[in-house]
Order: sequence, then structure tokens, then C-alpha cells
Amino acid sequence: MRVVVAEDLYLLRDGMVRLIEAYGHEVVATATTGAETLDAMLKWRPDVSIVDVRMPPTQSDEGLRAALAARRELPGLPVLILSQHVEQLYARELLAGGASGIGYFLKESVFAADQFMDALERVAQGGTAMDPVVITKLFANGTTNRRLEGLTDRERSVLSLMAEGLSNQAIGQRLFLSESAISKYTTALFGKLGITDDDHVNRRVLAVLTYLNKP
Repeated sequence: MRVVVAEDLYLLRDGMVRLIEAYGHEVVATATTGAETLDAMLKWRPDVSIVDVRMPPTQSDEGLRAALAARRELPGLPVLILSQHVEQLYARELLAGGASGIGYFLKESVFAADQFMDALERVAQGGTAMDPVVITKLFANGTTNRRLEGLTDRERSVLSLMAEGLSNQAIGQRLFLSESAISKYTTALFGKLGITDDDHVNRRVLAVLTYLNKP
């Protein structure tokens, strides 16, 4: 797996490079500004990029903008965004349009090496990966959409784990249910959320967007 790491903090950047290489992957480039990030992503077309939201020169959202610009040039280019805090707007913007190959993690979660690398590999394969801490905080803050009120507790649990990017098999293992049971729950919650089967969109991503939207 070829990776671009875009992070302006030396210690975190160096730590991620060492972690990625320890897992047998290759870091093809690093970047410390938004402009460098965009250039690296377009030049190397990596299997996945790790991009800090806030980067020089203004420390606002240069990293996010660079990642979105790269994906406009190269649709589907996988990227995992890092943020210091839970920013619901960033999560929603990344997932807008039913895109795949997207992840959103808090920097603190990088230190959970196995979980972080599992998410990175999932994004590289075209999946989605949301930090469990992000999902928990968004749900605890009451920022979920009113459309979710019709879901049962079990369906909410399935959707929460789906938002992390887990497959039906992985969700079943977490909830001690069969994969076929999880499939029935996902079908039911898609119906309640009004998400129809369409070859042009990723229904799981649309469900996660509903989960993240404010009332």
C-alpha cells in the first residue's frame, strides 16, 4: 500500500510514517502545507492519503480543501482525514455525494495502532471509516437527524457501527448476531430512512450522512 502523509507536526508525522512502515506499507511522500498536500496527492496518486484538516499557512482547513480538490481531479482517490476535535461539518463534507474511500479520525486515535491501520486499509480498499469516538460524541451531543427517531434501538446500534465503516459481518460480530440478521436490520433501516437501492450511490454512505446531519 502506497501512502501520502500530510501533517505539519513533526512528531506525529514521523510517528505515522514509522507506524505505516512497520505494518509493511510504503510512505511515498510527506507534506506539511495544504499546497504540498495537493501536489503530493496528484503526483503520486497513492493508495490512500492521511491528511490533517488544519495545516499552514493559516491553520484553518487547508488540508481538507486540498483533499477535496485532489478528489475532484481524481474521483475516488482514498483519503483519511485527521482532526484534533470532532467537527461534524468536516465529516459531512467528506461524505457528501455518497462518496467512498473516505475516513475521518481524531488524532488521538492514531495511537490505537491496530484500529488506525485497519481503518486506513479499509479506506484504501474503497470503504469508509469513521472514528468510534467521533460517532459516540456526535450521538451523545444529540446531533443526529430526526429521521432516525423511527429506528429501533437495535437498528440505531447497527447504523452506529455502520458509520464506523464496519461490514455486516463485523457488525454481527460486535453485536453477537448473524450476518443475515444484520442484513435484515440494514435493509429495514434503509427503508425507514427512505434510501432506495440505486447503482449510482452507496446506500451505506447515505445512511451515515443521515446519521451525521443535524436536526
